[in-house]
Amino acid sequence: MSTLTLGAFPGWFARIMELRIDVDPGSWKLDNELDSLYRRITHPGDRLHDMPEVETEIPGLVLRYREADGEFYVYVVDKVRGRLAGYTVFNRLVELGRRADPLLRAPHSKYDPAYQRRGIAAAVYRWALNAGQCLITGARQSVAARALWQSLARQYESGYVEIRRKAMTSLGPQVPDPVLHDLHTRMVLLGRGWTWPTLAQASGMREHACRGNRHAFETRALR
Repeated sequence: MSTLTLGAFPGWFARIMELRIDVDPGSWKLDNELDSLYRRITHPGDRLHDMPEVETEIPGLVLRYREADGEFYVYVVDKVRGRLAGYTVFNRLVELGRRADPLLRAPHSKYDPAYQRRGIAAAVYRWALNAGQCLITGARQSVAARALWQSLARQYESGYVEIRRKAMTSLGPQVPDPVLHDLHTRMVLLGRGWTWPTLAQASGMREHACRGNRHAFETRALR
């Protein structure tokens, strides 16, 4: 078994297209996709065969991971049943500017319905966070995805940012509902080794002109 080391400033999570975090509800297309991926993972000579393997906190399940053309994938393999439970892709957000782009990744997951609600996605996210990767939500989240992020926020430092015209602005640890549901508002989870000031400095994040909610800032700006 091997372990993944991303470091405090991961430099090889680059050029990953944006996808949503929502878990696919499952269909024959997903089944075929997972079956095809598992055959490749277990077939000697295929480029997916020799991926590093990491044990998980869930008995029988291991992670296999790879980087391809700047894209980073984590596959969850059920070694007991001999099948692929699903996978998570850590994507870049095209909305981010050049400085922030290498530092933040938005996870997108697809898992077979039989493996959902078992904490697998949470385990994969914790693995990435513990390795030093900062995570950011996409433009939209399902109810289940939002609950997962809120649960992780009890274990890792978190906050909200606004992304407009490639610029990221800190909104603080909490935001009111109207701001939360704005498509420009994203939640950030800090990976191990990061603090909010160090992320702000490294990414060029702006400080909100008015601490508190966004409405107060906009009201002040109009005066």
